[in-house]
Amino acid sequence: MYVVCKEHVELAIDKFVDEYEDAPDIVDLKETEFSDWDPPAKCAECEKDGEFLVV
Repeated sequence: MYVVCKEHVELAIDKFVDEYEDAPDIVDLKETEFSDWDPPAKCAECEKDGEFLVV
């Protein structure tokens, strides 16, 4: 699972496919709220705000 900014979505998809050999789901964190989990605020690849969850 990766939380990334818009710029790093493709990289996160590639990493996910390499690791799990399956296509990930992409969740827009601005439109989705989780009751039991707070996503990281920053992108896993840079210091920008995390916008998407690749899972």
